[in-house]
Amino acid sequence: MDKKTGLLVLLMLMLSVSSCGRIMGTAEHFTKKIKKLLSVYVQEASDKIYPRFDARIPDTPANKKRFKDLIQVELTPDVKTIFCFDDAIGLDADYMFAFKCGLSTSNKIIAKHALQLDTTARDNGFGMQHDFIWWDKARIAQLPKYAWTDGNGYYKYYWYDAQRGQAYFFDFDL
Repeated sequence: MDKKTGLLVLLMLMLSVSSCGRIMGTAEHFTKKIKKLLSVYVQEASDKIYPRFDARIPDTPANKKRFKDLIQVELTPDVKTIFCFDDAIGLDADYMFAFKCGLSTSNKIIAKHALQLDTTARDNGFGMQHDFIWWDKARIAQLPKYAWTDGNGYYKYYWYDAQRGQAYFFDFDL
């Protein structure tokens, strides 16, 4: 092999190695993108099947989404420290939300859910509610309760502590 041919072979070899490196780098880049997209897709799909509620950490993206889905009012800047919990396994289901909000948002929640001030019944459904540090049953017992029912075992209870700007929403069926 003469010198020119040897250089040509060496040059071809170097180009093919660098091309392989570029191809590998591009393939790796696309693999990472595909994995990320699949991860997002799987999370979204699983969220539709079994929505996530985070009872331990406030203001997670899941809690904000559940707020929008179940409370059904705009998530305005005054809505903070959103905790939520669900127990939707079995025949009955219940959903608990505790969050900070202003009086305006509280009034929107009352209107949206057609809640009425309940002056007759003092049953707050505490036996069905779960115990969390953010769900202050002692304080709730002192607050006026707003309620709604469809007459067929589906209920919504709501309490608002105007002094603390703290709201409690309990949605359940029997």
